[in-house]
Amino acid sequence: MPPTTAYALTMLAAGIGIPILAALNAGLGTRLGSPVAAAAILFVVALGTTLLILALKGVPSLAVVITAPKHLFLAGLLVAFYILSITFIAPKFGVGNAVFFVLLGQLVSAALIDHFGLFGARISPLSLTRSAGIALMAAGVFLTQQA
Repeated sequence: MPPTTAYALTMLAAGIGIPILAALNAGLGTRLGSPVAAAAILFVVALGTTLLILALKGVPSLAVVITAPKHLFLAGLLVAFYILSITFIAPKFGVGNAVFFVLLGQLVSAALIDHFGLFGARISPLSLTRSAGIALMAAGVFLTQQA
């Protein structure tokens, strides 16, 4: 299997997992009466999982971690924001509606990141064709929520 196919399938699986994560964690938050507690539990499970994989793959040196640009660590805040917001909002707004707006935000931010090569991303200019494709994807996601 070519690497790009494996990458696409992995990201498809990750995409499938996002609404499942939203529904499961929203359900846990509702059951516990605390979206924040549900998010904390999710992060404990995620931390344990990643620490296990890190132990199997090898730990980078502390020097490498310390010298990494500090803005790169903001990704953790974005994950926390996503998990807390989806866990709190999905039971009130619906998983589909919540994920729709997440997808819309992903389309816009991914296009901007690629266009400007932000955060070291490979530059992929926002052409008219690419803009039309993104608009078509956004319209498709919107239509799925109208049914």
